[in-house]
Amino acid sequence: MKLLSFLLLGVIAANAASDKLVIDALDFKMDDKKGISIFTGDVKMKMSKDRLNAQKVEIFFKDTNDGKTPTKYIATGKVDFVINTEEKHFIGNGEKLIYEPAKQKYQVIGNGYLEDVNTKRKIYGEEIFVDQVSGEASVKGTEKKPVRFIINLDNNDNTKENN
Repeated sequence: MKLLSFLLLGVIAANAASDKLVIDALDFKMDDKKGISIFTGDVKMKMSKDRLNAQKVEIFFKDTNDGKTPTKYIATGKVDFVINTEEKHFIGNGEKLIYEPAKQKYQVIGNGYLEDVNTKRKIYGEEIFVDQVSGEASVKGTEKKPVRFIINLDNNDNTKENN
């Protein structure tokens, strides 16, 4: 399901060699032994036309031959993002965003919302999960907040017949 395979952190990992990643935050902590960098307080990440805003972003690393490689990103606290690929333009938000670059798995947790701006497709749910490798995606809701999927249908044929 290509609609969901777009989250910002995936774009960051894929383009890190060619684009500049800029992270602004009020506070930064790093624990090299544990392999984690933590940005807190009005965190703003940007690369090219892509954006991510959150209150906290944790980046987990592992040692490789090329230095340190990110293994997981966790953004929390009023997370919102804008993603632009060659063919797509996406916006979204949630309370928590998790991305695992090696597995190409994404989760938007808590009040999740994703929109393909070009097609006007919108998804709402409490947990949105995407596995880019397998192409599988799932969305979970609750009794009070069921999953909602909105597609704008092209009814041009109907309007032509009615004129």
